[in-house]
Amino acid sequence: MLTGVAVLCCLPVLASALPASVPALTPRQLENRILGSQRLAFSGYAESNATFGLPPLPAFSSVTPLLDGVTRMRVWQAAPDRWRVDTLSDAGENDTYQIGDDTFVWDSGEQLLTGIYGPEVIRLPRAADLVPSALGVRLIQEAGPDATLSLLPPQRVAGQSAAGLAISPASPASTIARADIWASPGTGLPLLVEVFGRGSAQPALSTQFLQAGPWTPSSAVLTPQLGPGTGFTTTTPGAFAGVLHNLADEVLPGRLAGFAREPAPAPQIGLYGSGLTAFAVLTFHPGTGGQLLSDALAAGATQLTFSDGTGAVASAPLVNLVLVQPDTSPDTFLLVGLVSRTVLEQAAAVLAARPDQDS
Repeated sequence: MLTGVAVLCCLPVLASALPASVPALTPRQLENRILGSQRLAFSGYAESNATFGLPPLPAFSSVTPLLDGVTRMRVWQAAPDRWRVDTLSDAGENDTYQIGDDTFVWDSGEQLLTGIYGPEVIRLPRAADLVPSALGVRLIQEAGPDATLSLLPPQRVAGQSAAGLAISPASPASTIARADIWASPGTGLPLLVEVFGRGSAQPALSTQFLQAGPWTPSSAVLTPQLGPGTGFTTTTPGAFAGVLHNLADEVLPGRLAGFAREPAPAPQIGLYGSGLTAFAVLTFHPGTGGQLLSDALAAGATQLTFSDGTGAVASAPLVNLVLVQPDTSPDTFLLVGLVSRTVLEQAAAVLAARPDQDS
């Protein structure tokens, strides 16, 4: 009996030690298989490990743990718009259900289920964004057709032989130097993703499946259940956008720090650059923005002084963030993206110097 248990416990270790063997694929063929994996039905257990080092801002308290430390996730997916991701911790779990355009979030600590009805055009990052299958596909899509693709040596991931694909953004202005994706050569399902900042030999973000495989979708798993004593509330996709100003053309210039303004998914967002070389500009209402700036400085962000305003900057291997409060406006701009601190500070200086607009 003890011998049998010992053998079972050793199986994952033995599987990872086996040599990896994958069929011959070109980089473009592997890329296409990864993109095609979105239609798969699968389940698995994944862990991400991030070392961004951004200050813990109270307004973004749900994001900070995702960007610094280990996130453990149980995943079930029936389709790109029908899935469930449970985030597990010592304090309990938070479950996210995607059902078409609607999202449901279960908080075990609060014993509360929240329904968000309608597509969330503006939202904060969530654990589901770090699942290898989702992150791998998104990196390829955002890298664009000009990115450099190359093959990596295969390796064993989640007990499977995985083919490796390295993606390097075309623009040197991106904070991302390279993203490595190991995927099942047969299905294209990404099993391991590592994202490297410039000048670093260690990934700033690594996420991998420890177990993954085909799954027959079950409505019992993908539908949130209300048990005795469970609360239920609803909110709208625009709840976060409610603290933001609309950014019309007269509020933001057509170019900032050498980047052209691009079409954005919502009027509350100013978008400059594209893909893995882009940054966003948001404008917070008075009170909210001022508190955000105070919190950033209290949390250790570096203070900035512009000729026409004040601000703060927080740098991380992949993401940089700048807040600026112009002297001529009660609003606060937040600039965040996959470009250097220098670029964001240059853009913030331009925004600080702009005349007050009736926004």
